[in-house]
Amino acid sequence: MMPRVPHLQWGAVRPRASRRALPAVRMPDACGNDAIVIAALVAGGLLTGDPEVVAALDEPDLNALIEFGQPAWRELGTRLGELAAAGAIPAAARLPAGQYDAVLPIRITDFTDFYASLEHATNFGRIFRPGTPPVRGNWRHMPVGYNGRASTIVVSGTPVRRPYGQVALGELAPTRALDLECELGYVCGPTSPAAIAVDRAEEHIFGVVLVNDWSARDVQRVEYEPLGPLNGKSFATSMSAWITPLDALAGARVAPRSQDPQPADYLRARAPWILDAALEIELSGEVISRPRAAELYWTPAQMLAQLTVNGARLSAGDLLATGTISGAEPGTEGSLAELWRGERWLLDGDEVVLRGRAGGIELGEVRGRVAPASRRNRR
Repeated sequence: MMPRVPHLQWGAVRPRASRRALPAVRMPDACGNDAIVIAALVAGGLLTGDPEVVAALDEPDLNALIEFGQPAWRELGTRLGELAAAGAIPAAARLPAGQYDAVLPIRITDFTDFYASLEHATNFGRIFRPGTPPVRGNWRHMPVGYNGRASTIVVSGTPVRRPYGQVALGELAPTRALDLECELGYVCGPTSPAAIAVDRAEEHIFGVVLVNDWSARDVQRVEYEPLGPLNGKSFATSMSAWITPLDALAGARVAPRSQDPQPADYLRARAPWILDAALEIELSGEVISRPRAAELYWTPAQMLAQLTVNGARLSAGDLLATGTISGAEPGTEGSLAELWRGERWLLDGDEVVLRGRAGGIELGEVRGRVAPASRRNRR
């Protein structure tokens, strides 16, 4: 009988005694919250194989490993699981939680945020454009998204400073309407210089993270037409420190909701799927909402096909996010704007924690605390 392969999460850590970050994994079932430094396993002769793959394990992030593609990820993950199941992870490779800092696990090459929830699109259309159709005419024909700012993506636990922006035309001030957005993110690769077929998209999805796309709603309202948000969103996006492999979530795949009208051929998968992830939003110690990712209208495969259909290059380390995930029932909203309709926004000192569980597996949480606006922008 084959040993059970423990669930693992990919990441990168910086030991407190070092300035250098290295790829690592966590195996909660076998090793708790200890980080297992992969380079230490290589040095101990426990991981061998393709010299180029082995060399990738000595980089400060996971991009080089992701570039080798799905067969390499699977082979390495299986070997790591076997070592853990056999109790063969040496103490020299393990770092207890208090002895390391988790850093961004990937060097983010591009960030695209989609708008995949029909309920969220409907709610925001009513909030931002009252008296007009809440969902634009193109929305049901293609996954709609925008290119975000990769350089302001931060790892879970990083404080998020209240941003400045035009909160009214001509008025520069710290936002008075700071919001959260509960999203799933997909870490992509390997590189593809051509369009990716919807039925091959999962070959280019390394794993899944939680994403909080912090938003300044007053700034967003002033600036978003006609080209979409800029300063209202570009100041910070938080992501999980730990990436759950897509393979590990096979048990969480379900059939997506029906789409009407039927999308174009390039967006029609033979066996479409979406992740049934139960999400949770905690604000300063209180759970305020529980969205479900299975209610999304557009699937990750459709998002990836849409992103690349024009020949746009996908790179190892690209991050795609779903946009805010909201449901139709009260208590499933993915943002404060939808939950409290402008009656309350994030205050300085508030801490937001997003958690998720899919197929019995805990996704890497993402948390961030609001810091006061900087003095340097004050006039």
